[in-house]
Amino acid sequence: MTQVRTRFAPSPTGFLHVGGARTALYSWAFARHFGGTFVLRIEDTDLERSTPEAVQAILDGMKWLGLDHDEGPFYQMQRMDRYREVVAQMLAAGTAYYCYSSPEEVQAMRDKATAAGEKPRYDGTWRPEEGKTLPPVPVDRKPVVRFKNPLDGDVTWVDVVKGPITIANKELDDLVIARPDGTPTYNFCVAVDDWDMKITHVLRGDDHVNNTPRQINILRAIGAELPQYGHLPMILGSDGAKLSKRHGAVSVMEYPAQGYLPEAMLNYLARLGWSHGDDELFSMEQFCEWFNLESLTASPAQFNYDKLAWVNNHWIKQSDNARLAELVTPKLLAEGGKLEGAPELPLVLALLKDRTNTINELADAAMLFYRAPNPDAALMAQHYTDAVKPAVADFAARIATVEWTKEAIAAMIKEVLAAHGLKMPQLAMPLRLMVAGQLQTPAIDAVLQLFGRETVAARLAQFRS
Repeated sequence: MTQVRTRFAPSPTGFLHVGGARTALYSWAFARHFGGTFVLRIEDTDLERSTPEAVQAILDGMKWLGLDHDEGPFYQMQRMDRYREVVAQMLAAGTAYYCYSSPEEVQAMRDKATAAGEKPRYDGTWRPEEGKTLPPVPVDRKPVVRFKNPLDGDVTWVDVVKGPITIANKELDDLVIARPDGTPTYNFCVAVDDWDMKITHVLRGDDHVNNTPRQINILRAIGAELPQYGHLPMILGSDGAKLSKRHGAVSVMEYPAQGYLPEAMLNYLARLGWSHGDDELFSMEQFCEWFNLESLTASPAQFNYDKLAWVNNHWIKQSDNARLAELVTPKLLAEGGKLEGAPELPLVLALLKDRTNTINELADAAMLFYRAPNPDAALMAQHYTDAVKPAVADFAARIATVEWTKEAIAAMIKEVLAAHGLKMPQLAMPLRLMVAGQLQTPAIDAVLQLFGRETVAARLAQFRS
């Protein structure tokens, strides 16, 4: 195979959305699978909608996901001289021509075709043909440049996702490739860029299917080798409609704020249109090794937040506790947590991470170790009864001499329970309330060990005074 060169080419008119991230992921993984090149290109010719903030949002999203590019980012607005050069070459070769029809005249042509039951299109008034006399050039009217699209035949390509696709040339207009001010148009820029950057495989959303025959014809006209095309189906919401804000977060950069890990996001997105047997959980190294175009599906995938949370839980459990601590710390501090003099955060997270689906949930769970307990008075009255108070006093008395390990604390609790004829909940509940301020915690012996001997003793003394 020729060296694989793929590209991700977003328009900076907004954030990097979930569908775009999946496209980038597949293009990146295909290049990595073959040891090829992944190119990042910013298609910023839409001057009214493109913004520096949107460019930065795309770069931030790619960086968070870890989808590193080998070349670029290339910006189309910095390639204007190259586009004008190719336009001039096409005019000289007769594959493009000047069109002086006004926008009003073109609209009238389209209206006429529609009224006749035909596809609305430019009627070729200024298209040069052998033996044809063109109208007089209007005074003081700057022309557009149109591509001289073939009139007959078909454009056929074997889409790596959808299979063979054929579109008749008669369905295609003579596309405007340069505006009156000389600025090039979208499909023309894309074709020239793919040619210059030697792109071998184009993976993109299936909303681009209608652009592909136009780009193929332009590439053929300039003598360029065609890439292979693959058009990915859209991602749907849980209701089967196109994924949108009403289904939840769409911007990739909303997910770290919600507590998702990039490896979880990549793992989940990979399965929205591709599969490797029944494998659901895998690293990006495995994904790049397994990824192939044959396993892409042509059916739309539904975005399922419960499934994403399950995948995220897996990667939280796999994550290094020190890394998790770096992610959790700012969230704890923002909620008023006090880290100084408290249990070491990595140790706390090691205890808690198996039961949380997001970093935010992990931070919420960890807060019990980083705030002063303030148990509900009614709960204290319910669980710290006269029948239980002697057992709590006995437990407090033994704290000074017991070895401060989870196993030794568990053994001491059993001894106290046996001595006072109680069951575990009767002692564990008041201990939880006094030390942690809440009834729901992990195993009481593990929690007490993390709080430390001095803290546990001080808190029990406070509530027993």
